[in-house]
Amino acid sequence: MSHPSEPQRPVVRVMIVDDHEIVRRGIVTLIDAHPTLTVVGEAASVEEATRRLPAIRPDVLVVDLQLPDGTGIDVMRRAREVAPEQTMLVLTSFDDESARAESRAAGARGMVLKSARSKDIVEAIEQVAAGRTVWPLEVEHDEGEELSPTDRRIVALIGDGCTNRQIAEQLGVAEKTVKNRITTILHTLGLQRRTQVAAREAARRRADWK
Repeated sequence: MSHPSEPQRPVVRVMIVDDHEIVRRGIVTLIDAHPTLTVVGEAASVEEATRRLPAIRPDVLVVDLQLPDGTGIDVMRRAREVAPEQTMLVLTSFDDESARAESRAAGARGMVLKSARSKDIVEAIEQVAAGRTVWPLEVEHDEGEELSPTDRRIVALIGDGCTNRQIAEQLGVAEKTVKNRITTILHTLGLQRRTQVAAREAARRRADWK
């Protein structure tokens, strides 16, 4: 007895904009090896990307921030002029608040670091293609502080009774990322369980109220 075949997932068409050929070729190879992703265009500069975009119209535009004749922000702004609903993901070596803020303002749905694992880069492309957002959490620790600003925010949300999923939605990141950060928080604070973080935060708030 034959069984109806499962419907195939649509292939996501990706365009890569990066001026480092070795990096670009590596990303292209990574994407093309995935069954539901394919690279339909490449560019190494703002000018080349701007010229090629109208004909290619990718599902996801993956852009490096540092380009020889401008920035990835320039590319994304021009892409939105061609296609206002264009889905875009920033692929960069450097993550800082200003880069994230500018990327968001230009319409990017997320950011992934070039140092990320291959599967995380692929997952980020799939996430933004599906209409979700993917933004990395801050991992830098302020001098003299035991937790980073983002980690402190996670602790506060735990204290508010939020689940990992709710925290992920608040921060605009994947739930798995929140779980990883909570593991780091537990290690930093010398705790073993999430409930201990909640109790610690409750005690801190009581002290503040007195």
